[in-house]
Amino acid sequence: MLKGIGASDGYGIGRVMIIAEQTLEYTPHEISDVDAELARYRAAVDTFCDHTMEQAENIRQSTGEKEAEILMGHIAMIRDPFMGGEIENIIKAEQCAEAAVDQICKMFIDMFSATGDDLTMQRAADVRDIRDGVIGILLGVQEVKISDAPAGTVLVVKELTPSMTAGIKKDNIVGIITETGSQTSHSAILARALEIPAVLSVPGATTCLSSGEMVIVDGGKGNVETAPSEDMIADYTQKRDAFLREKRELESLRGKPTAGADGIEYELFCNIGTPKDATKAMEADGEGVGLFRTEFLFMDRNQLPTEDEQFEAYKQASLILKGKPLIIRTLDIGGDKEIPYLGLAKEENPFMGFRAIRYCLKNRDMFKSQIKAILRASAFGDIRIMFPLITAVEELRQGRELVEEAKADLKASGIAYDENIQVGVMTETAASGVIADLLAKEADFFSIGTNDLTGYTMAADRGNGDVGYLYSPLQPSVLRMIRRIIACGRAEGIPVGMCGEAAANPKMIPLLISFGLTEFSVSAPSVLRVRKNISKWTKAEADAIAEKVMAMTTEAEVRAYLDTVV
Repeated sequence: MLKGIGASDGYGIGRVMIIAEQTLEYTPHEISDVDAELARYRAAVDTFCDHTMEQAENIRQSTGEKEAEILMGHIAMIRDPFMGGEIENIIKAEQCAEAAVDQICKMFIDMFSATGDDLTMQRAADVRDIRDGVIGILLGVQEVKISDAPAGTVLVVKELTPSMTAGIKKDNIVGIITETGSQTSHSAILARALEIPAVLSVPGATTCLSSGEMVIVDGGKGNVETAPSEDMIADYTQKRDAFLREKRELESLRGKPTAGADGIEYELFCNIGTPKDATKAMEADGEGVGLFRTEFLFMDRNQLPTEDEQFEAYKQASLILKGKPLIIRTLDIGGDKEIPYLGLAKEENPFMGFRAIRYCLKNRDMFKSQIKAILRASAFGDIRIMFPLITAVEELRQGRELVEEAKADLKASGIAYDENIQVGVMTETAASGVIADLLAKEADFFSIGTNDLTGYTMAADRGNGDVGYLYSPLQPSVLRMIRRIIACGRAEGIPVGMCGEAAANPKMIPLLISFGLTEFSVSAPSVLRVRKNISKWTKAEADAIAEKVMAMTTEAEVRAYLDTVV
């Protein structure tokens, strides 16, 4: 058996097809005709963009708009004036186009890879995809035809790129195995969108597996069974059929309230990154949006979005939700999200540096512009403001003061807004957990960001494999922190939600019910499954499980126990 990261649920039973990496060897050389080389480079970029546009349309038809935007981002990146200008400068210095593309792309790859963060490192994977595409066109290399894969194929690749995914026929590919990637990588996002079981980061998969051999892909547990016996194939065929049957049963929960087995109701929201994602939230039967990540409005552009641009984006999302709650997180940059035109200084430890609310409070004009845009949009729906990375009461107070200033400006101009707009805190640091009792007296709501809360509490970077064993929301210290935050919120009568990945974790759900969580915010594809998992538990049953768990001393002990009861 091979072990990796389970990135897309389900069971795939089929024969291996190994996709070898393209050979993109070239000899760097000086050129004599700069104009001709520039023309050759520009023609290659045009071809790349035309081909990528076709691929994006294929993905749009097979999976949806959000997934297509990944490839559209490749076009935006290669067309970016800075990247293109730097490549052309090297060509003007009489270097061949292949070397120019390789050199500038490598600069971006190294920059993004150095962060160690999944989200930013994914941008490095995107640049590699762009580099290979453009250089392949310059060299006349034919791309791999995944569309020719026969039915019952398990794709095995070093890295599943968005451009590869465009050629996948869902009816023919039953599983995906890669040597790289994580649960948040584009490989995982696309595999889940295609509903194909996937196991990522399997060491040496392309060399230890052989084309044509039978394997079983367990996308939930992250296992790849090699040389399976007939009995094992029969067992996994039953598991696959049960999994598909359960997916059909989930549809029966569409339009139903989110409630425990005892009738206690909860709010089930979605996390989104763009206004268009609000449509996905509605289609998934989400009851609102618990996290709108606004930094994506600021990325992949050369200057700050204007107040009007932001207002239109927030208004659009709110109108799509038709009165359902929309919690907008103010700009969360730094650390894993770098925006070049803001000129953030390079820091030794950006995750503990000048980022998120800290940056915004020092750049008041920019921050006030965003708040005014949110306030203006609040006239069109149930919009709430959430501040990220709060570690001290003063930060919340200063943020609220700026909200009041923005209200006064809008009132003086006769512009409508929700005068009673709620202002909440994203509790995602150990500090916010420790002072949750103080913050709860001044915040209108809490939303627990378990991804960062786990990392900050355990002092463990989830992108660092050496400390990955520490990065788990089932760590006793993290569970105690979550329980405290919820208890402090409830003591002050404010709602407490969760927008981190733990909100969709079946093992966490009974614990969160017992602790008193009132709102779960998850990815759109997870909504119905989370609704079903919540429906399994009464508060009394959840309390009994939580009582045992909170007496345990290790993550392994907690996980082993939950495996037996959840």
